[in-house]
Amino acid sequence: MTSFETENKKRSYATAITLAVLLLVIVLTCVPCLVSIALAAEPAQNAAEASPIFGVTIPSGYRQWELIAPAEEAAPLDELRAVVGNQTAVEAYQAGKLPFPDGTILVKRAWKRKQSPEFASATIPGAATTVQVMVKDSKTYAATGGWGFGRFIDGKPVDEAQHRTCFACHEARAKGRDYVFTRLAP
Repeated sequence: MTSFETENKKRSYATAITLAVLLLVIVLTCVPCLVSIALAAEPAQNAAEASPIFGVTIPSGYRQWELIAPAEEAAPLDELRAVVGNQTAVEAYQAGKLPFPDGTILVKRAWKRKQSPEFASATIPGAATTVQVMVKDSKTYAATGGWGFGRFIDGKPVDEAQHRTCFACHEARAKGRDYVFTRLAP
């Protein structure tokens, strides 16, 4: 084998290794986003689990998602709330990207506030009240700013009348932020 052939063989190996590493990086970067989109687009297994109008369901695994921000709602609701987001949402928030990309899912968990029995000045979560979900799909939900909404009590969607109020509220108060109230907590 000549030195020219040896050099070509070395370049071929280096090129193959570089391409393999690049492919691995692309796969590891894209798979979480694709999984989030697939889960958001997944039809409800049971129509009773989906929100009326929008067909949004509670995403599986959302309790392990990253916290976007906590919030406290004053009377009459008296709730503690935590908004979590899928990886697409987290990346958009961190990059300051508006509008949010399709595949973004935000879930707001809410609990009644109660005084801590161990620490009088502390407020802790009491009984769960609602789980509220926003799913970004600009084609499916074009009429509502690209967002589908779901509000659930005890895992079941509330009635159609309550779902009809979702977009109107978001449009009136958060249109300039792609219809999303929640800001990333510092």
